[in-house]
Amino acid sequence: MTLIKLLNMRKIIGLAVGILCIIHLNAQDTLRNKKDGGYHFKVIKKLESTDVKDQCKSGTCWSFSALSFFESELIRTGKGKHDLSEMFVVYHAYNDKAEKYVRMYGNYNFGPGGAFHDIPYVIRKYGIVPEEAYKGLNYGEEKHQHSELDAILKAMADVAVKKPAGKLSPSWKEAYKGTLDAYLGKMPAEFTYQNKKYTPQSFTQNLGLNMDDYVSITSFTHHPFYKSFAIEVPDNWVMETSYNLPLDEMMQVMEYAINNGFTFAWAADVSEKGFAFKQGLAIVPKDESTIDVRGRDNSHYSDAGAEKKSSAFDAPVEEKEITQALRQEAFDNLSTTDDHGMHATGIVKDQNGKKYYMIKNSWGEANDNKGYFFASEAYVRYKTINIYLHKNALPADIKKKLGIK
Repeated sequence: MTLIKLLNMRKIIGLAVGILCIIHLNAQDTLRNKKDGGYHFKVIKKLESTDVKDQCKSGTCWSFSALSFFESELIRTGKGKHDLSEMFVVYHAYNDKAEKYVRMYGNYNFGPGGAFHDIPYVIRKYGIVPEEAYKGLNYGEEKHQHSELDAILKAMADVAVKKPAGKLSPSWKEAYKGTLDAYLGKMPAEFTYQNKKYTPQSFTQNLGLNMDDYVSITSFTHHPFYKSFAIEVPDNWVMETSYNLPLDEMMQVMEYAINNGFTFAWAADVSEKGFAFKQGLAIVPKDESTIDVRGRDNSHYSDAGAEKKSSAFDAPVEEKEITQALRQEAFDNLSTTDDHGMHATGIVKDQNGKKYYMIKNSWGEANDNKGYFFASEAYVRYKTINIYLHKNALPADIKKKLGIK
């Protein structure tokens, strides 16, 4: 073979390799809502996150989603990948929630639900541990099954409120805590992780996350903008506050955060017909009459994972225009409810240029996107309760309006 032919051959091989690399990259950057789905998504920004988990039959999405968010924060801040214990947080939240319920004579919400604020509340007070140090599966199951535990805890709290002996014995707290120990396991006072010994508090210090650096953002008109208020939902039992922004500015915060390397925890109503986890979508079709909900979903304390069929899930459709007034109306008439906590990790656009947020769920990998789905901007505008994120994820002008340093 002559030198010229050899050089030409190398050029051809190099060109072929280059084309294959481009094809591979394009394949990686193009996603679908489901296998053979008609929504074709181009990845605009995708941020690193930890593995998808399964809350299974427990009402603990708030712990799974918020800790998933904090796990991404650890990656962002250079601390590496860590698997934090959801049930450590659940144990302490359930224990403190019961005491508050009893002190309020039962005139307070008591249930398995919670809010993102519960995580900093627990971390400040009790610390945190890795999953391997506390799995919370002390009752013979491989996955979380809380229906029995929830019923027993509620019954115990209700008996305490009734004080059958005329006054409340101090032993009720130990009995209640003993139930948590029996089902979830006793709290570790000390543990070894990555060849080092820690307490929950020293492990928290080692992670280096400052809970004061995190803020909650919402958008409702029944409170003044640029002020903070406690969102009136039952699961906000610690009554922590969120900063209130106009809708467009809340959306600006979300986009700015992702584009600048910050994920955020996302609380939203998932009871809408257009929320279809198995179809990989959360959308607000202008015509919802095409959506057929088949059966019920008994796996996640919600029908949000029920089987749904519609042409709206087969290809992009026109969506409702979501205004501040429409969003507020849905909250006021209770059609928007505080259903589910999730984790936003990226932004994509469909073949028509419409924006969606890439959402990490906690229902295992039970769809074609291994536990992720895509929420349209319309759905996010309409059904967001609040988001939770690092204060530096806010644009400077919005931080200034809110008085955040």
